Amino acid sequence: MKKYSYIIIDDHAESILRTRTIAEGFSGLTFVASAANYYEGLNLVLEHRPSIVFLEIDPNDLSSNLSLAFINELYRYLTLIPKIIVTTTKKELAFESIQYGVFDYLLKPVLSSDLLKSVLKLEKSNLSTDFLEIRDEITSSVLPFVHSSKEANKPLIICIKSYGDYRYINAADICYLQADNNSTDIYLNSGEMITAFKTLKHFESILPHPFIRIHNSYIVNQNYISRIHSGNSVCYIKNSSKKIPFSKTYKSNVDFIIADFSIGNYLEL
Repeated sequence: MKKYSYIIIDDHAESILRTRTIAEGFSGLTFVASAANYYEGLNLVLEHRPSIVFLEIDPNDLSSNLSLAFINELYRYLTLIPKIIVTTTKKELAFESIQYGVFDYLLKPVLSSDLLKSVLKLEKSNLSTDFLEIRDEITSSVLPFVHSSKEANKPLIICIKSYGDYRYINAADICYLQADNNSTDIYLNSGEMITAFKTLKHFESILPHPFIRIHNSYIVNQNYISRIHSGNSVCYIKNSSKKIPFSKTYKSNVDFIIADFSIGNYLEL
């Protein structure tokens, strides 16, 4: 068995201890660190680059901000994402997480037999990856152009499907998204609004940066923010009179946007 380093991100100390205790029964798993919230976990992953992250997505302490959105944040900084193994007590959340591309899930209380299955899946996937790498080496030595590089440069297209109607949207054209009960209204830079029958939480989990949630009812495309007024707790949208509120719960996300704007070619007067 290959050696896999892992980090546990969970707001419940007993759950961390149980997961670690069971993982220590596998010689191929090496504990690195644990964290109790989103930001500690992010810093640990970026610092140590583990092979595996055990991620709780339904925390007892909501201020820990643990959710599937954590994965999107990793894509902002890392080319190679760790294998995410979701841990939760809720089957419906576990099943839902698979749709978002996590490697596997473990239902709490974590069992040794379940972790064994995850480890075996990981071993099997690595064997497949090794084969693909060899195949790609051969292919790249023969073909002057690699098709996959072209695919990587394509813009993200979102398909809104409803009863045989397929609506295709360039993600870069989305200014912001607003929750409407169990559906979401998507506002485009053309002024058009499209309704998708998915929750805002669903979009938060699948949309990468620059889409950031700043309110229970709003996700904003950072590229369309023209002004942030901290005193009034609102963000202004470019070429629009729309002002989007942000809440204390997501104030750290707004602080992140402000910090992100200051990186690169930036002048503050």
